[in-house]
Amino acid sequence: MFELFTPRRAGQSVLAAGPNRWDWILLPLVLAVIAGLAFGAMQMSRPFIVGEATPISLDPEYLPYYLLRTMLRMFTALACSLLFSFAFAAIAVKYRAAEKIMVPMLDILQSVPILGFQAIAIAPFILLFPGNLLGVECAAIFAIFTSQAWNMAFSLYQSMRTVPPELSEAARVFRLSGWQRFWRLELPFAMPGLLWNMMMSMSGGWFFLVAAEAISVGGQDIKLPGIGAYIAMAIEAENGRAIAYAIGAMLFGITLYDQLFFRPLLAWADKFRFEETQGDSAQRSWLLDWGRRSLWIRELTGRFWRMMSSTLSWFSLRPVRAAPTARSETRIKSIARAWDVAIILLSLAAAYWLVTFVRSDVGWSEAAHVVGLGLITLARVMLLIALASLVWVPIAVWIGLRPQYSQRVQALAQFLAAFPVNLMFPIVVFVLVTFKLNANIWLSPLMVFGTQWYILFNVVAGASMIPNELRLASDNLGLKGWLKWKRVYLPGIFPAYVTGAITASGGSWNASIVAEYVTWGKTTLIADGLGSYIKQMTDAGDFHRIALGIGVMCIFVMLLNRFFWRRLYSLAEDRSR
Repeated sequence: MFELFTPRRAGQSVLAAGPNRWDWILLPLVLAVIAGLAFGAMQMSRPFIVGEATPISLDPEYLPYYLLRTMLRMFTALACSLLFSFAFAAIAVKYRAAEKIMVPMLDILQSVPILGFQAIAIAPFILLFPGNLLGVECAAIFAIFTSQAWNMAFSLYQSMRTVPPELSEAARVFRLSGWQRFWRLELPFAMPGLLWNMMMSMSGGWFFLVAAEAISVGGQDIKLPGIGAYIAMAIEAENGRAIAYAIGAMLFGITLYDQLFFRPLLAWADKFRFEETQGDSAQRSWLLDWGRRSLWIRELTGRFWRMMSSTLSWFSLRPVRAAPTARSETRIKSIARAWDVAIILLSLAAAYWLVTFVRSDVGWSEAAHVVGLGLITLARVMLLIALASLVWVPIAVWIGLRPQYSQRVQALAQFLAAFPVNLMFPIVVFVLVTFKLNANIWLSPLMVFGTQWYILFNVVAGASMIPNELRLASDNLGLKGWLKWKRVYLPGIFPAYVTGAITASGGSWNASIVAEYVTWGKTTLIADGLGSYIKQMTDAGDFHRIALGIGVMCIFVMLLNRFFWRRLYSLAEDRSR
């Protein structure tokens, strides 16, 4: 049984012995982090009135300040995404009735463009904090949250659905309550994959940062101090040098939080790998090693884990009840049928509303045109996901089986995943215009540029969780080539791959709004597709057609997930049992 909370034995406080040299080494770093958080939080809550100018300077000396503000927003959104993932996965896995509603809703939320969320959220947040910049900050954080949460929730849900049956049986033998099972079995088992998806979610936040920090409300453009707003200003000014500075600041920020946050977490979570023998090489972190040598850090973390361990008794298992009678089983089945009927009625009501909306506000010819554009974007998404899978699955398996290399490529992969596609617009426009290339074909790779990394990160996590004893057994049996892939690697990574492919697919639909409509200065390139349609209607302010485009995109994503990806999910669950 996994132990997430492993408090040290209580004894005399090590603080009585005084600090050692590692305490003094870590003290400036801890103070710098605390001071940065305090300063950034103070700047986020200054007075602000809608209509007030929010100037953004392209002077590179402001980049450290912009980087601090951006990273504070992204980590706040990441914390909210983590809490959302815990609640979503725990409820969806435990309650079948809730799962029937929550998983399709997550499919819908994943397909809604970030512009749609922002348009809905900005006004309520500003009204919630009148006369304060905190309302706009919350709207930006919410927009970043929508680019992070769905991937993490899918990852945790998939991992909890595929817990090995022998571990589930052990949890029943030890009579763990649902609360204890989550913290002592399901979350530790899902931890390696969840951490890799957290890294991917952070990168996804960077990808949509321009839209999150450059907000338009009531005809007023609000640019919050940050790297995203800096990039938006650089694109408007066609300032290539400023874009280069922004890329450098992004690389520095990603390297910083990789070393100070994700690398220590991955090294700590290596103990949760499901295997009985020690692997060839474990994840290492210099910061984690320093923290373990620090007396103060050890004492503080020990107290924290003892406090968390005490929460395991909050919801203890109730006494065993008698076996359900035939009458109670009949009642349960009747409730389940009533719930299914309610879901069907809600679906029919939504379909009726959609038909009424199309007939009265946009017309059937326009709806048919939008569906045709959706089929074009669907073809692009499926083709690009297939090509990305052929390229990245072998590379990800190779990296995941060699932890010493995964640590080296970790920061680089995060940077590539975080690279906003907007920064490629100058090169794309120049190449397509110079060589007179077809925009319908050559703009397509931009859709998967930022989402292909979901496949890479998830498969790396899945490959790293293949038990070492299974790999040793396959070597002893002489498995090689395609036979080894068919019997060992592909079954081992399949659940993680399906999670990555689902999120990559949903992200590609969202990215089509940026990829199918490319602008640099006065030059605009447009590819036929649903994304460019939504972008053009947004610029025109035609809200009925914006709603039509987003609605059709949601329907396409739901049907694709229901009839294709969910079947692969079921196959992955069967293979894990």
